[in-house]
Amino acid sequence: MKNYIILLLLSFALVSCKTATAKPEKPIAVPVANAAFFREISKKPDFDQVKISSRVDVETGAFIPTLDATIYIEDGQKVWMNMIAVFLNVGRGIATPNGIQGYEKWNKTYIESDFSYLNKMLNVDFIDFAALQNLLLGRTFIPVQEKDFSFSQSVQGYRLNSTKNIRFGSNGNQSDYAVALQYSPTFDLMNVVLTDVKSSDRLEVSYSNWVTFENMRLPKNVKINIKGQKTSQIALENTKFEGSKMATPYSVPANYTKTEIK
Repeated sequence: MKNYIILLLLSFALVSCKTATAKPEKPIAVPVANAAFFREISKKPDFDQVKISSRVDVETGAFIPTLDATIYIEDGQKVWMNMIAVFLNVGRGIATPNGIQGYEKWNKTYIESDFSYLNKMLNVDFIDFAALQNLLLGRTFIPVQEKDFSFSQSVQGYRLNSTKNIRFGSNGNQSDYAVALQYSPTFDLMNVVLTDVKSSDRLEVSYSNWVTFENMRLPKNVKINIKGQKTSQIALENTKFEGSKMATPYSVPANYTKTEIK
């Protein structure tokens, strides 16, 4: 379970926001002009904080039981997560604009890093806190400019395909990607596929079971697939959402060992 804690940190990054009783809605196809579509998908969600109860399944090739998670997000400030398996606390993590921290009790290890740790785990170069928050809220989490994509729409929704390799990254690291995005007729993000054109590493994020609550559209299910030299998958089922503030304690227990991703 060498990379267990980073997968926990990644899994808390795949959550949506602020609902307790929302119901699914049937999509309605509405023709839009290109410019209106790009404005719509660039809108920021309206929330301050959210507490989420979720069930997390992680597949890495090693056995990891289904985890019950409490996840707390403050807009632009932090994402905090506490993990429980069979009624026992097994790990805790926090991400802020400065980086990520987390520990897991099975192997008594912890991490403390900037976002290069997550980027290495995802086989990408562009994840920072803003991208991470957009990803967890089901928003477009990569740079999307109309001039770089072909745009098509049908009764199934809207599709973007990059017309050239898209270069983006962070901290001086950049890579070229082939990009495909799919949206529902109501502009819900359904699927993102990023393929590194040099290495063929692939990141795919899928969202489903979107619901409406107040002024937000939110995915109840999120799945991420990481395909490279190793293949991993994380699936979240969000079961309860609350808008109240909560305390987010974090400290690494004594005698834990710092771990690095290889």
